[in-house]
Amino acid sequence: MAADHIRILLIADHAVLRAGLANLLSRERDLLVVGEADNGKDGVKLAQQCRPHVVIIDVSMTGIDGVETAKQIRRVDPNVKILMLSSPESAADADRSFTAGASRHVTKRIAHEEIVTAIRGVHAGQTSILVGVRRASLPPQPELLSPREFEVLRLIRLGTTNLGISRRLGIAERTVKSHVTAILTKLGAPDRASAVARGFDLGLLTIDPRTERSGRP
Repeated sequence: MAADHIRILLIADHAVLRAGLANLLSRERDLLVVGEADNGKDGVKLAQQCRPHVVIIDVSMTGIDGVETAKQIRRVDPNVKILMLSSPESAADADRSFTAGASRHVTKRIAHEEIVTAIRGVHAGQTSILVGVRRASLPPQPELLSPREFEVLRLIRLGTTNLGISRRLGIAERTVKSHVTAILTKLGAPDRASAVARGFDLGLLTIDPRTERSGRP
C-alpha cells in the first residue's frame, strides 16, 4: 500500500450510494477506500479502527444521523477531514455540518470528477461548505461574471457536465469550455467545485436559486 494514498471511510445507509462511491474512488490511484459502514454507530467504530484521512458521511441516515456521526468521529480523531453528502441543498444541513466540524458539504448531484476534487481538497486542508451558509452574507457581486457565465456557473452548481450545459443552453461544447475557463479565472478557482464554493462565498449563488441575480446591475 502506497504511503501517499488518501484513506477514505464511507458511511451511508444506502448500499447503492456506497457501492457507487467505492467504485468511483477505486479508479483513482491516490484514493483508497479502507472501510464502509451502513450506520453511524458502526461508522464511528470503523473510524477508530481504520484511521482514515477523509470520512464521507450521508447527512440523512436512520438511527444516528450524519451530523451526530461526524461529531462523534471528530471527538475520536480531531484531525480527520469530513465531507458531508446531502440530497437537497439544505441551509440547515449545511449549517449543522459546519458546526459538527465538516470541511465540506456537497449535494449528491455533484459530478463524479468534482467529488474526487473535493476529497483531495479537504485532505489538503481546504475548508468550504459548498452551499455557503456562513458565507452568503457577503454582498452579491454579479458584475464579476457575464450573464452567460452566470448561467453556466448555475448549471455547474447542479453538477451538469459541459455536454449537458451545451444542450441546456443551445451553445457549442467548446463555447461552454471557454466559459468555464473564464469563470475559473475570474473567481480565482482551480476547479469547478471550488468555483461553486467561491460563487457562494461572493454571494453570486444563494441557497434559493430564485433569489439569484443573473446579470450585471
